[in-house]
Amino acid sequence: MTSPSSSHSGFVSLVGAGPGDPDLLTVKGQRVIQQAQVVVYDRLVSPEILALASDQAEMIYVGKKLDYHCVPQDQINQLLVEKARLGKRVVRLKGGDPFMFGRGGEELEALAQQNIAYEVVPGITAAAGATAYAGIPLTHRDHAQTVQFITGHVQQNGQEIDWSSLAHQNHTLVFYMGLKQSEHIEQQLLKQGLDDNTPVAVIENGTRREQRVLSGTLNQLSALAQQAKSPALIVVGSVTLLHHRLGWFQRD
Repeated sequence: MTSPSSSHSGFVSLVGAGPGDPDLLTVKGQRVIQQAQVVVYDRLVSPEILALASDQAEMIYVGKKLDYHCVPQDQINQLLVEKARLGKRVVRLKGGDPFMFGRGGEELEALAQQNIAYEVVPGITAAAGATAYAGIPLTHRDHAQTVQFITGHVQQNGQEIDWSSLAHQNHTLVFYMGLKQSEHIEQQLLKQGLDDNTPVAVIENGTRREQRVLSGTLNQLSALAQQAKSPALIVVGSVTLLHHRLGWFQRD
């Protein structure tokens, strides 16, 4: 797409704010936020990152939380188009990375259909950030050679995840937005043959001062999830055992 300087009909930067710690925002992300005339932001973007925007910038909240969307996705798409058509420099600011379960692709499709110029500024996705702060390596030669990221919205339009493709040894699973579906996740993985004692962790508020890690085994997953609050990640695999030895992040 064209650059902001060459576009006469506005420009949209799709920016990942990272998983929570404001220091994990990229340098480019900081620059485009500071230059934005309009910032359309989600619920999990930290106040410190929002404070980077100009005092003259129009700030528009479109956050989502479990079972409640204050602004439907099609209206968000239209909002981005309308602001860009006014010739504005728009930042669409999302927690984590915009292409990792963030509907960033849907928003770019809407912009592309209207010939709106855009760019993508990646962010650190929650799985990478939260596990790093918890001392849980996603891969490790002694534990896991592969890793999969899965949406916690485990059933869409009546189509179930292929659980048999997930239940493997020497493998790490990371479920985004999985608290509500934790019992279903536990049951399906056990049904596919994962051992009851497979280690798991639930990381609440990853990379934030409020971060908390709940550890246990697969047959305890739903009970652990009931103790956690959103946002939280579910990690399944023996790499979670390393949290007790490698965990380094201390709350203030």
